[in-house]
Amino acid sequence: MGMPPAAALTAYHRAWARIGGIMQPAAPDIARALELFAPLRDAPEDCIAGLRTDSQLLHASAGTRLFDEQARCSAFPLLLEGFIRVSKISSQGREILLYRVAPGESCVLSSSCLLGRSDYTATGIAETAVTLIAVPLPLYDRLLASHEPFRRHVFELFAMRLAELTLLIEEVAFRRLDQRLAALLLARGPVLHATHQALADELGSVREMVSRLLGNFAERDLVRLRREQVEVIDGGGLKQLAEGKKWN
Repeated sequence: MGMPPAAALTAYHRAWARIGGIMQPAAPDIARALELFAPLRDAPEDCIAGLRTDSQLLHASAGTRLFDEQARCSAFPLLLEGFIRVSKISSQGREILLYRVAPGESCVLSSSCLLGRSDYTATGIAETAVTLIAVPLPLYDRLLASHEPFRRHVFELFAMRLAELTLLIEEVAFRRLDQRLAALLLARGPVLHATHQALADELGSVREMVSRLLGNFAERDLVRLRREQVEVIDGGGLKQLAEGKKWN
């Protein structure tokens, strides 16, 4: 038999307390969850009641490690506010971004761990202050089994993240770092507020290499560098570089 809701959330509460998070009853915020997560709006009444009585509202500050590799997952998060970065971190401290979770989205890694009754295989960090609702495992199982729109939402999430991860593997394996950095600057520009270390983490590289490339871009008048800021000044040149074309 699975863990009852109270026991599941007791385990989640202990984990949340260790990282300094604040936990409250979720009932007053269920309306917000239903606004953001359309598949839950017409869920069975007993499931909606379970969201009100068995779930918890969680708050954590920016920079909080929400979960680590090999940690147990006992609840399904519904993100209401803020952004979560899910990354793979090596024993040497190098990091590569796998995906981000935005309000109204769910964490596919949490879904995978709950479905497989397995531990986390990556690290989740709050990029900003976050607010989420923790849905206990028994209620998650009940929603999957009895509510087709929620079940479709979960598996569509798997499909979307798998496509993103396939693209990430292709980028890392087959594109040069300067091309990937140029593409990132174009996607996040024209003014990007980030440290060189944060850019390196996002690209799965090291700060020294990213700093060297940014210096080269600046020398070629593609970007202008300031403290924790990169401004794109030649988008056309960066686009040529990102596409692997000779830059003139």
